[in-house]
Formats: sequence, structure tokens, C-alpha cells
Amino acid sequence: MLERIVIVGGSLAGLRAAEALRAGGHTGALTIIGEERHLPYDRPPLSKQVLTGKVAPDGALLPIPDALGADWLLAARATGLDLTRRLVLLDDGTEVAFDGLVIATGARPRILPGAPPGPGVHYLRTLDDAIALAKDLSGSSGAVVIGAGFIGLEVASSAASLGVPVTVLEALPVPLERALGPQMGQAIMDWHLGKGMDIRSGVGVNELVLGAERPQGVRLHDGTMVAAETIVVGVGVIPCTDWLDGSGVDLMDGVVCDDKLRVLAEGKPVPGVVAAGDVARWSHPAYGQAVRIEHWTNATESAEAAAHTLLRGNDADPYEPVPYFWSDQHGIKMQFVGRAAPDDEVAVLEGSLADDRVVVAYGRSGRLVAALGMRRPARVMALQRAIGEGAPFPPVF
Repeated sequence: MLERIVIVGGSLAGLRAAEALRAGGHTGALTIIGEERHLPYDRPPLSKQVLTGKVAPDGALLPIPDALGADWLLAARATGLDLTRRLVLLDDGTEVAFDGLVIATGARPRILPGAPPGPGVHYLRTLDDAIALAKDLSGSSGAVVIGAGFIGLEVASSAASLGVPVTVLEALPVPLERALGPQMGQAIMDWHLGKGMDIRSGVGVNELVLGAERPQGVRLHDGTMVAAETIVVGVGVIPCTDWLDGSGVDLMDGVVCDDKLRVLAEGKPVPGVVAAGDVARWSHPAYGQAVRIEHWTNATESAEAAAHTLLRGNDADPYEPVPYFWSDQHGIKMQFVGRAAPDDEVAVLEGSLADDRVVVAYGRSGRLVAALGMRRPARVMALQRAIGEGAPFPPVF
């Protein structure tokens, strides 16, 4: 009987799990432990509307239903998990007992060696990070963004919209290669260059050149100095699992779960313990492999699935979504569904990047596996359904 359910992680996944638990009939105690001082907020606006001032910081806060009835422990960091005694251990010595547990601790930015956060050097993950970066950009004569992933490109686009000259540095041959593949990564880079963005790919960072109060710039491996008063580093994230070291939970670039998001220990599900969001690496039935997905939609959907598993146990359905994410760059929404591989076939189904309106399909072994769209949301959603149904490639609209 799950009288006391504890959720470790006070962001989107934690909140959605709590809502799904209540909707699923849990009437007992519900405790949510959050490391930040803020109540849950939406992360997508941080690199866009909050950064540009279109949305005030408190405008990113998520609504919390009055009927949720949760006990919030904020500014509290989990430091350990005792599966035998069924306790979550906190940094102030508190022990929080549970019958059911949702692990939703998310991820933290990967720190570039020799580039810790400091005056003028930013990593964007939290609301406080966004507030500090927005303040810095308002008085900056120029910025360098290290990493041309989605966060890096969104930050660069936002900074450019504020009139701040921006240079984007990417170590890979093309931006977004891992997510979109080399062909579309090159196409997106060309699209950004056409918008006036300064992107330099295939370059390595040697050091950050720091002044007394602000950075002076970034020195590349070839000795080139790129001047900047503001430096933003976006080189990926690391799942927050340190607090689970020694707990017995299986860890491998995340918390290892089965296809129902049940947390594993020595390969077997731990009774009453599930995971959701960025921290969960689960066995995806449709892909036949373990995956970890760091996008907003997965945080929401996996939280709901994990809550259902906690309440229904073996009767819960496997969690096998067709992944979906979006990105806003230069004021244009880019949407992607499925999972791409470097050697996938690519076909433009309609439009063109030059016109900021396009639909691109990815195929593998004669099957549709992914799709990219700009300003074509209905088409992208139709292709998401088609991927789930095993449609052939190229697809027929």
C-alpha cells in the first residue's frame, strides 16, 4: 500500500508526476523535494522569452493545482537513498520515509574543463541562470556561445535579437549533427549563416581569457582570439545521479529502468520505485535499446507514465513514445519527431529552409523513422503518428 509517496525533483517532471498520481487516485501523503528555491517552472522560455525580457522570470512558473495537496521541501538536496529502510536522505540530515518513490532529479550542465561559471561566464539550466545571463547581456558588447546545440543556438538567437554581436563555436563539423544527422546539420548551419549568425564549426576551444571583471574572449586551438564580454557554455548535460551512488540502483548515464520506467537494481525492478524525465534511461520497446531523452515532452509524458506504473504495477503499459521536441530560433519554431541516425536517408517533402517553411523526412531500411519541420506543425504531428504506425519511407501524405 502506497501511503507515502515521495518525488525527488521539483521541476516539470516532478510536478507532472504528482498531478498524475492524484488523478490516478492516490489520496495519501505526497512530498516533493526540490533542490532549487523556486517552485516548478518551465525551462523552454529560459533561453528565449525570459532571456529577451518578453516574459518576466515569475512568468515561467508553472501553475500548481490547489487540490494537489503536496508538501514541498524546497532548497533541499537529496544526498542518498536507503532502499532497505525506504528513506531519502537530505543534505541537512533529514530522512524522508516513503512507500513509493519517483526519481525525477533531471540533469545539470556539463562544465567545460577550465571554464567554471563565474563573472561573465554562464551555463543556462535554471531560472536563476537565466536571470543572471539576461542581466549580463544587457550591458555586453559581444558574446561567445560555446556549443551549437539547441540551447546554444537558442541563446545565440536571443542575444542577437537584443542587438548583442554573437559568435557561436562548435567542435563538431556541423551543428546539431547528433540530433539531426550531418546533412540536415549542415543545412541548419547554412540557414543560420543566411540569417547573419556567425557560426564557426570544427573549432576547438583552448582557453577562456578572463579579465579582472569580465571575460575578454575565447582563444581557439589555432591561436585565434574571439573577443567577448559574455561567454555562454552549452556543451551538454549530465544526469543528476550522484546522490544515488552506493544505493544499489543501477546507473549508466542515468537511472536504468525497464520498459515501464521501474528503477532497476542488479537488473531487477525495485518495488515501488520509478524514474522520469531527463534522469531516466529506460528500455524503449520500439527501439529495442535503452534511451535517455532530455526534452520537455518526454519530461511530461514519462512523468505521467511513471506515476501510472507506481499505481498499477505490473498492469501498467510499457512506455514507448515517438520522441518529440521543438526549438525556437530566429523567431521560427522548429519541430522534430522520432530519432535520426547519421546514415539515414533524407528527403524534403515540401518547402525549403530558405523560405523558413519546410518538412523533411528521415528513412531507414524502408521505414519512416523521423521528421523535421519548420512552420508546418500539422504535418509534423501527422508524421509523428505515421512513425508510430510503422509507415514506409518516403511517406505519402
